[in-house]
Amino acid sequence: MKILKFRNKQKYKYLKKIIIRDLILLISVGIHTFEKQKKQRVMFNLKITTEPNVKPDIKSIVNYETIIKDIKKITEKKHYDLLESLSESVFDEIFKNKNVKKIKLKIEKLDIMRETKSVGIEVVKTKL
Repeated sequence: MKILKFRNKQKYKYLKKIIIRDLILLISVGIHTFEKQKKQRVMFNLKITTEPNVKPDIKSIVNYETIIKDIKKITEKKHYDLLESLSESVFDEIFKNKNVKKIKLKIEKLDIMRETKSVGIEVVKTKL
């Protein structure tokens, strides 16, 4: 008689996301003269889908601290007329990391319209 051993062959599908919520920076953005003369509060929210099979070590992960530093560096460099232009600069920088697969980015101006809490854009971009 032969004894059969069953191995636990569970397989998992991972979806890893880096989340940055409510990053508020004072930046120069907008088409109006007053927006070009004075910086305004802008809030960034990101969900970054990463390569799920990366080993968890500091050299191979997508580091949220690095992403925040990159966004600060991008927004300190120059004035952006449109949030859409700013979003493309953010996408370009974050997608330099080969482990990033998809980015959901929301950028909101917090103090521009009195009648609203915020106005802005939300864009999702996926690496093909």
